[in-house]
Amino acid sequence: MSLREQLCEYGRRAVELGLVIGTSGNLSVRQGDLVAVTPSGAALDRLTPEMCPIVDVDGHLVEGELQPSSETPMHLAIYATTDAQAVVHTHSVFGTVVATTMTELPPVHYNALLLGGVVKVAEYATYGTPELAANVREALAGKQAALMANHGGVTIGATLEQAFESTRLLEWLCEVYVRALAVGKPNILTDAQLDAVVERAAHPPAFPRRRP
Repeated sequence: MSLREQLCEYGRRAVELGLVIGTSGNLSVRQGDLVAVTPSGAALDRLTPEMCPIVDVDGHLVEGELQPSSETPMHLAIYATTDAQAVVHTHSVFGTVVATTMTELPPVHYNALLLGGVVKVAEYATYGTPELAANVREALAGKQAALMANHGGVTIGATLEQAFESTRLLEWLCEVYVRALAVGKPNILTDAQLDAVVERAAHPPAFPRRRP
């Protein structure tokens, strides 16, 4: 599947799962020095491969008739400072709720470790600006996900599938946290508890084989 085809597939899935509405959100996937990105002002569930522009890592349009997403500078900043090969940015409901009210998403479930633990909220800046790109890059340091104040969320991965699954996990964690707050005070896992999970994953129990 080509890079552009991947954008179409995961763009449709983002809409189907309610992670974006209208023309919000954008995705990109990198191959070498080229990046395929969703176009500006297009609904992600209506994309066709030829609609998706390709830019180089310096931000020059290489192929395509439509303009790249306005958030392309953020995508390129992430590629310049991480090993990511794909970036997903959404305006999901619970992620945006947390990003509007908190400075970070605490680890209310051990699966937060899959995103790097505590998810930081990047300081607010106008969309598409170098300031927002810098803020997101800082919040992503050592992480697979970040939230963007009063905006949404962004996740990265070695593949677009991996980045998209991180987006789904981020939204689930945010929903758990928001719903827990509605019931009472959520219990936050401690560093020691999270370390124990890491240790458990590194040394899973060995179950003895049943004798014939």
